[in-house]
Amino acid sequence: MNIQRFEFNMLPVNTFLIWDDTREAVLIDAGCYTAREQQTLARFVEDYRLQLRHVVNTHLHFDHIFGNAFVYRHWGLRPQANVRDEFLLAQAETHCRMFGLELNEPTVSLGGYLEQGDILSFGHSHLEVLAVPGHSPGGLAFYCPEASRVFSGDSLFRGSYGRTDLPGGDYDSLMENIKARLLTLPEDTIVYPGHGNSTTIGREKSWLIHP
Repeated sequence: MNIQRFEFNMLPVNTFLIWDDTREAVLIDAGCYTAREQQTLARFVEDYRLQLRHVVNTHLHFDHIFGNAFVYRHWGLRPQANVRDEFLLAQAETHCRMFGLELNEPTVSLGGYLEQGDILSFGHSHLEVLAVPGHSPGGLAFYCPEASRVFSGDSLFRGSYGRTDLPGGDYDSLMENIKARLLTLPEDTIVYPGHGNSTTIGREKSWLIHP
């Protein structure tokens, strides 16, 4: 599996492109805010001759969806996410202003819903959808067992976990789901979070389970 990480917008957010030898690809958390960032993404897809099959969001906080409208205009793909986060789309502009930002363009509606156990297929590969609510009501992670990789969004970071003081956040739910859905993965699984550097399940398990 090939993985390209982009750090987009001022927060910044990790946007991931993943593809296999067929060049079919999945885009996770399109955070591109400016026209320059949008063109960086488009050029990479075109230069590597990738075919986007899925555009997905780990959750729908504003910083992770800045690029969804551009992706829809450019490739005709609407994002997929969990239905319990859908209310956040209507609140994106308000939440942006709470952080001193302006929404770059109107949000685009979802093109499909993802739930625990769903499978996203692309080329010869697939991602398993894991439900990890708590940072947001519909938080998801995407796991590729063949490559031992998981894209955790803002649920689990290197040495930390997602905040739960935003609308719909729930600390107890987040801790329960991290332990049930993420820390049960093989310890050598590489974790790609929504912000910051990668880590492994084993590293995070060592302090979350045995602090």
